[in-house]
Formats: sequence, C-alpha cells, structure tokens
Amino acid sequence: MRAEILELGVAELGLALSQKQVADLNTFLQELERWNRVHNLTSVEGDQASIDLHLIDSIAILPIMREFLPPTQVQIADLGSGGGLPAIPIAIAEPNWSISLIEAVRKKTAFLQNVKGKLGLGNASIYSDRVEHVASQEPGKYDAVISRAFTSLDRFLDLAEPFLKPGGLVFAMKAKRADEELLAVSTARWRLVADRFVVIPNSTAERRLLVFTPHAKITF
Repeated sequence: MRAEILELGVAELGLALSQKQVADLNTFLQELERWNRVHNLTSVEGDQASIDLHLIDSIAILPIMREFLPPTQVQIADLGSGGGLPAIPIAIAEPNWSISLIEAVRKKTAFLQNVKGKLGLGNASIYSDRVEHVASQEPGKYDAVISRAFTSLDRFLDLAEPFLKPGGLVFAMKAKRADEELLAVSTARWRLVADRFVVIPNSTAERRLLVFTPHAKITF
C-alpha cells in the first residue's frame, strides 16, 4: 500500500523517476520511520500514509526548482536538514545536483550519514555543524539554498545569504499563509523572484514556495 501511494504521488507530480529512484525513496521512508521511533528525528506522526505525504511534500517543489536551476553542476545547501527533508528526496530525484545537508544535532547527522551510505548517495554531503560556521568556511559556494520548517523567513534569508554565489537563489518552503513572514523581509536587501502555490497530491495541505535572490548578488 505504501509503495502504491508513493508511486501515485510521484506520477501526479509529473516526475519521471526510475524504478530504482522510487525504491530509494521508499527505503528512505523506511529508515526515517525506523530511526524516528527511537531518536525523534522529525515531527512526523500518524500512520504510514502521512509519512508518504510528508515525502511527497518535499519533492512537490522539484518542478518549480527545475525552472530556475540547470540540470547539472548545481550546488545546493540545505540548512537545518533535520531528518533529511527535503534534501534526501531531492538528492534521490536529481542525481546530477550536489546537495550539502547542514545539521548541528549529532543524532540527526548520524541518521543522514546512515541513509547516504545505504542509498549510495554520492551527490550528498553531510555537515555536522552549525549553519553559521559552515557559511564562514564555504562562502559564495552555492547556486541555491533551501530549507523546510527551519526558522522564520527573515532569519532563514540572513543565514542563507553568505552561502550564495552571484545570482544565487533561496527557495523557502512555507505554508500557504506566509504573508506575515513576507512583511518582515527587507525589500532593500531581497528581491522576490517567484511566489508559487504548491499542490500536494492526495492531501489537503497547502504549500507555498518563495524564491528570493539578494540584491547585492543580482547579476545582469
């Protein structure tokens, strides 16, 4: 049943994934569920279908990300990776994108290292460190920064900016009602490139993807 829900969700998103990629997504779900029982990695609760929808929630933004990012040689930083959402599903679905998962909590990075090894994700790098420290070590390295339920929008943008190359983008995954958080963003510092509502198959959840670029790094 779980595999059927997962395959249906992938199909409804219009994502052309191989059988191995779908199998890897399913394995990730199994590992997340297994570790979460002991280590409380995420706030996922309820039956298995809710976990499937949690994963589908992560990859539902891929069609939008593909509008803005090339198919190869992309460096993405995922801030506050937690249990690997959305970074691990994105790494599975986009093997030509290099994704750095940055997480300060050791039990969570232990899980991420386990999943990386189990799935053979050569395009994923795990950083067991604070976001601010990694930014100081790797400034201006990334084409994009992403996060899901990490912190407030204005704080996330502050943390993301040092990571970005000129022309780099920030993808902020938010609930549908993000207007109040948007008001706190400095329009002098940030340009809103896109504001898209995201449909989650088989769910009543409403999501929104906000795409920003810092004015200081806009290229012409």
